[in-house]
Amino acid sequence: MATSADDRRRAILDLVAERGFAGTTDLARRFGVSEVTIRGDIAAIARTEGIERVHGGVVSRPAGTGEEPTFERAAATLAEQKRRIGEAAAALVRPGSAIALDVGTTAVAVAEALVRREDLADVTVVTNSIAAALALEPAIPRFTVVVSGGTLRPRQHSLVAPYAAETFGRFRADLAIIGCTGVDPDHGITNVNAAEAELKRVIAGIARRVAVVADASKLGRVDLGHVLDPADVDHLVTGREAAAPIVERLREAGPSVTLA
Repeated sequence: MATSADDRRRAILDLVAERGFAGTTDLARRFGVSEVTIRGDIAAIARTEGIERVHGGVVSRPAGTGEEPTFERAAATLAEQKRRIGEAAAALVRPGSAIALDVGTTAVAVAEALVRREDLADVTVVTNSIAAALALEPAIPRFTVVVSGGTLRPRQHSLVAPYAAETFGRFRADLAIIGCTGVDPDHGITNVNAAEAELKRVIAGIARRVAVVADASKLGRVDLGHVLDPADVDHLVTGREAAAPIVERLREAGPSVTLA
């Protein structure tokens, strides 16, 4: 359909506000224009407060470069996509296994999905997320839930140094499930908070397999704290909204990719 540049850009802003992410290919198809035209629209939109251009499209972002949203604000963003990611990540867990579970709203979606899996028993989950621990509580005694020590970060309801790394260091896990704020084929897994990035590396290091959970808006983003290289990740679970080109590049870089 024929649309003016102003109309397209307003529509793109509406889509990003609703979904948190809009892909270049999907937008070109929706508006009946070339991807080059859409990239021009995105370049203009990226100058708008709260909008950020990433590989494959455009995402919403809190005002202020590098600003970390509160847990509650993040939980209200892309909730349905995170639920699907949680279900897919929970499917990686086997009865009788030990899981190291990271912080964040997507990690809590994993915890909620684990509770819904009535076939799971004798599962131990070690977490530094107070929110995830509370979400897992209904599964006790099928699950044993261990909460790390550490200093409380109120924005994320998470526990970090000191002491959190020491707790994780006492365990060996079959699977670590890691959240993040950025996933990039070249720069790897990153997080906006350096203290949490450091602990995420510790959590990944105690596990035989590492799964990263990240909604599609995180793909192509690079943040302050480096966590892992793509080759160090066994599984990446993201939303089916993710742009195909970056998904293929991530697969080539190492991890298997599940689109939920």
